[in-house]
Amino acid sequence: MIMGNLGWYQLLTTMAKKVGGPKLLIGMLVGGGALAGGGAVAGGNYLKKKVDSALEKKRQEAEATVEYTVNKEAKSNEGVLFKVGDVFKVLETDKNVGLVEKIGDEDSPYYVSLKFLSSISEYRSV
Repeated sequence: MIMGNLGWYQLLTTMAKKVGGPKLLIGMLVGGGALAGGGAVAGGNYLKKKVDSALEKKRQEAEATVEYTVNKEAKSNEGVLFKVGDVFKVLETDKNVGLVEKIGDEDSPYYVSLKFLSSISEYRSV
């Protein structure tokens, strides 16, 4: 629908009268734009968090399927003894700590330092 200048003027004046004047109409348009923009930003942030969370979960699931073999005997600060030949999986990580399942150990899983795991095996934290 193409309108000339008079058509747009009529439309705006009619809308302004219906809402109580031009100031209110402008306020509603600006407020509506701000609301829509804020909603779009909030929606984008929500989607980004969801995608990041899903990617992190996939990364941890993939990492949990990888088994690492201990190549240096050591005891972690948490008191967990790792012997040469022990096999473990990293089930979950949070910053510098990992939840580790020692294969064949009934007391497993344990929380240990990722730096420690890197020092006794081929595990490398991301």
